[in-house]
Amino acid sequence: MIRHTSNDEITHIGITATPWVAVMLLFFMLACSGEPNEVVEVTFDPETTYTMKTTGVVSLISDSGVTRYRANAKEWLVYGKAQEPYWYFPKGIYVEKFDSLFHTEASIEADTAYYYDKQGLFQFVGQVEVKSLQGERFETEELFWNQKEDKVYSDRFIRIEQEDKIITGVGFESNQNMTRYTIRESRGVFPVDTSAPVDTTKQE
Repeated sequence: MIRHTSNDEITHIGITATPWVAVMLLFFMLACSGEPNEVVEVTFDPETTYTMKTTGVVSLISDSGVTRYRANAKEWLVYGKAQEPYWYFPKGIYVEKFDSLFHTEASIEADTAYYYDKQGLFQFVGQVEVKSLQGERFETEELFWNQKEDKVYSDRFIRIEQEDKIITGVGFESNQNMTRYTIRESRGVFPVDTSAPVDTTKQE
């Protein structure tokens, strides 16, 4: 029997067995000797086994000593032993980007997200919505945000809602602030009808 003491020393405590205990122990060993030993192998896949799990995350991220981002997530899983270490946000994420005066320049919200640490790359998946400082709203199913290259892009269908029109297309690239962007394949520009009559017959 081994007991750990408070100063991390290991103390051995001897136990004296009576003849009766020795006989019972021998009987137990003989009874179990006929059973085959089963070796259970425990596999560890670093690509699918997380090394850290955190819930209720609110994190401020700094760049060159200045707070640039704030991230909110219900669950954060870190796969630190993967060949390419990454973070996984299975229950959604909300990220805000700040200027030097801590004013929000843009925000991103998604159902699911991945962050690849070495690349400085976010991958947002599911229902992805981006809001810019100009009040524009971008909606798509997948969006990449490369922090090192100051670039946001997507190969999927995208819908951009402005104050007076809606733009749709496939393929999109922008700077991080979502102020300068291009659409590779424009599908159409639709005016926003602000003069539509209000239905006053509906009762709350």
